[in-house]
Amino acid sequence: MCLFSKKEIRFTSINFIKVFWCKIVMKELKELTKVELKNLDKIFYPKINVTKGQVVEYYIKMAPKMLPLIADRPLVLTRYPDGVDKEKVSFFEKNAPEGTPPWVKTKTIYSETTKRDINYVICNDLDTLIWLANLAAIEIHMPFSKVNTLDKPDFLFFDIDPEPPATLSDASDVALLLKDKLCALELTPFIKTSGKKGLHVVIPIVPEHTFEKTRAFVHKIGIELAKESDMVVSEFKDTKKPGKVFADYLQNSPLRTMVVPYSLRSTPGATVSTALEWAEVKKGINPSDFTIFNVVKRKSNPWKNIFEKRCKLEV
Repeated sequence: MCLFSKKEIRFTSINFIKVFWCKIVMKELKELTKVELKNLDKIFYPKINVTKGQVVEYYIKMAPKMLPLIADRPLVLTRYPDGVDKEKVSFFEKNAPEGTPPWVKTKTIYSETTKRDINYVICNDLDTLIWLANLAAIEIHMPFSKVNTLDKPDFLFFDIDPEPPATLSDASDVALLLKDKLCALELTPFIKTSGKKGLHVVIPIVPEHTFEKTRAFVHKIGIELAKESDMVVSEFKDTKKPGKVFADYLQNSPLRTMVVPYSLRSTPGATVSTALEWAEVKKGINPSDFTIFNVVKRKSNPWKNIFEKRCKLEV
């Protein structure tokens, strides 16, 4: 007589496979990196049963696309030591944590807001990216300038943020309108999903202007979009108006950040902030289309040559 039902046997088999897989991953990763990996079998995304080991593996696979984009930028982390469950603790971290290995590169930057030095992590290599994943830094955020030119941004940033009942499809329409306007100014825009409800449009620029000037430029474009489309709002006071899409310019400030392209997000389905081809920006696009499971399978790298497309901004 069988002591277990088919359902119980299947559940036990799945768990056994997961444990076995985690042991294999642990062995391979230890051979790959100097990082002391821990608790790879801990569940980080309970709804879809994704483990810490799978998160580390994801970031290893995405490193070739991520590292060129984040190199020499002071990073801000959102850490989820016990996963993304709403009941679990998470925290925002700028300062390199206690126990940071000596081989992790950092940059000390004085904060006018807090009146103290902050030691930001700089991630220029695979080991550091693995170390961040091992810290449970599920979300990684980057500023719009590099450490050697902190006060001179090399990106313009538009956060296209729909307020329900407006959808990502509405944000896509606004993004395409924005693309046409930017191209008419001989600027080269790139786009990605935020990984949540909106879209991010960035333009690589020669770092020669202050944030004050670039923020004013982005705001001006948003004002023009709002005049052309009743759906668009360009002022912060209007951001929560139902059915509107906010062309947000406010992040264009020193050490303000956007989520890194290909960073995971703290959503139940492990969505990813994903670099897109403009041809993909169409009606029906959905953040849930881009997850830890399928983004690694994408062959294209739409932001591969982004720094070769730097524009000289006329302000």
